[in-house]
Amino acid sequence: MKKYRFAFDPWGLLLFLLMMLPNFVWFAVPAPNDILRQESVTPVVDGIASVCQVLLAATLCAVVNREREKPRLTPLVAASLCCGGLYFAGWAFYYAGFAGTPVIALLTLPPCLCFLFYALDRKNGIAAILTVLFTLCHLFYSIVNFMI
Repeated sequence: MKKYRFAFDPWGLLLFLLMMLPNFVWFAVPAPNDILRQESVTPVVDGIASVCQVLLAATLCAVVNREREKPRLTPLVAASLCCGGLYFAGWAFYYAGFAGTPVIALLTLPPCLCFLFYALDRKNGIAAILTVLFTLCHLFYSIVNFMI
């Protein structure tokens, strides 16, 4: 814990807000064949995922590793950006009326990997652990509710 301190990471906040942007649109504008609005059969896992997501966002934005380097385009940042692009592509497919397993997978894994790659690049192990926990819950939710 000595490696970490509370400090504002504007890039972490920007990344989180960008990744949440499609969700804000979805809240306001329903998609055709909007299966994501059906009631979840995994409410306990969803609750755990929500807690992990809040903590993930907080640690991404407010916890920094003292040993991190200045932000620059590294392979991990590039991977994070690619995952963000895949996530936005998933939303484009979803709003085009496609809601099958490949699209649900695009709405599930890439945003989690986007956060994970960023956390790893910033040497933020706390955010990385919370991202893995959130990913496991989010994946479980997606598989149980939409893929099987």
